[in-house]
Amino acid sequence: MQSTLPKIVPPTLEWIGDVAGHLRLIDQTLLPTEVRFRDCHDLPTVWEAIKSLRVRGAPAIGIAAAYGVVIGVRHPTDSRDSCIDLACEAVDYLATSRPTAVNLFWALERMKTRALELRDCKDGVEFKSELLAEARAIHDEDRQMCRAIGRYGAELLQDNWGLLTHCNAGGLATSEYGPALAVFYSAHDSGKRLRVFADETRPLLQGARLTAWELQQHGLNVTLICDSMAAKVMSEGRIQAVVVGADRIAANGDAANKIGTYGVAVLAAAHNIPFYVAAPSTTFDLSIASGDDIPIEERDPREITHAFGRETAPEGIKVYNPAFDVTPARLIRALITERGVIDPVTPAQISKVLG
Repeated sequence: MQSTLPKIVPPTLEWIGDVAGHLRLIDQTLLPTEVRFRDCHDLPTVWEAIKSLRVRGAPAIGIAAAYGVVIGVRHPTDSRDSCIDLACEAVDYLATSRPTAVNLFWALERMKTRALELRDCKDGVEFKSELLAEARAIHDEDRQMCRAIGRYGAELLQDNWGLLTHCNAGGLATSEYGPALAVFYSAHDSGKRLRVFADETRPLLQGARLTAWELQQHGLNVTLICDSMAAKVMSEGRIQAVVVGADRIAANGDAANKIGTYGVAVLAAAHNIPFYVAAPSTTFDLSIASGDDIPIEERDPREITHAFGRETAPEGIKVYNPAFDVTPARLIRALITERGVIDPVTPAQISKVLG
């Protein structure tokens, strides 16, 4: 069945023009009350957009960084060797923006590898064109991966199910539909009637500001709840499955996602509700054995004490503000990827499915 769902217009991020063009993205810090674009013409602007969550979500960060490398070589030079040096410098610089989302480093490493492969280019003009083509390929591949994730994941859901999701793993976090929300969209397209509950996702309310907005725009039946209401909603029998995204998945299946995800997984286990993680293969970091080795970003305390500019805590109070937590593989029913469903979640099965 052909999808009847409208695309979010404009796209989350896009490249404008040719090799001399620039990156344009939706400033997600202003959603849902205002849709404003941010044009990135230089590396510091791309770095700031990633760091400040103007663009967020592991796949979208990776795509933005890939285009950032292209921006980094726009220095007025036609020297192939100079372009290679500039590309490597851009990779190193953008890698310092955020530490947890593995897609950032995967995309940057791919761009660096491609840059080094282009040593045989005749000049800088050809080099820049080929580098832009690589960034565009990363962008397009993400679209295809999310669509495939949606198809695999939709088969796990039944008609009239209630679903819970945490944070935002939709189009705003990727190139188009996103991994977790693609599962909902594909199931919806197949005729399944779904009721989706979206956690607010404190302290920055990505669930309220982004996920609820996306699902509403796409015409799905969505209900917004506070994070602390998840247990209540589960106990009432309203939730039949939980589907979330991930920013990094270790070789054993431990998955890092937005803070609060681990708590949702514990609640799901307590209520015998299947907990699914939807993520592309690029989110897996098979170089680390378990979630213990995933670096967890800590963010500005003011995100908690001054939510959206208003002081909500005593002055001088100590604050702990990790942006992510890790859900152990034992709490994950299955990992949904573009290459298939990983069930059970074990190192051997992950290796088998991902090849």
